[in-house]
Amino acid sequence: MADYKEAPLASRPKTLDPNEYFNLSLEYRRAEEQRSAMRSNLKLQYQTQLNNPHRKALIEDPALNRWMYARSHTYPHFKATFKTSLTGLLFSVVPIIGFYYLFKTDRDKKEADIKAGKCDRRFALSS
Repeated sequence: MADYKEAPLASRPKTLDPNEYFNLSLEYRRAEEQRSAMRSNLKLQYQTQLNNPHRKALIEDPALNRWMYARSHTYPHFKATFKTSLTGLLFSVVPIIGFYYLFKTDRDKKEADIKAGKCDRRFALSS
């Protein structure tokens, strides 16, 4: 931490701030220790459930439940922004217009060739 040089266009990262490590209040340290103890207790409970060879039921993992809920219920929490609107436009409207233009110009060119007599239209089973 002592030999870290700050970049001219960027501020010091919060993880390298000395106040984050040394100037902590006793209440903050106690709260952090309690949170750490709770996390380690939850990890221990999960590991004992996971490694139990005689288990019959599924293991309840709250983090996995939250993740699956968030993955399956995206629309109630969806917020339309400029980026999402532009992405939707690019992936839905633009391909339809592009394929229409591509097929229409190809068809018009082929029709013009047929009318001019440049296109040979003999029927063949194998091309």
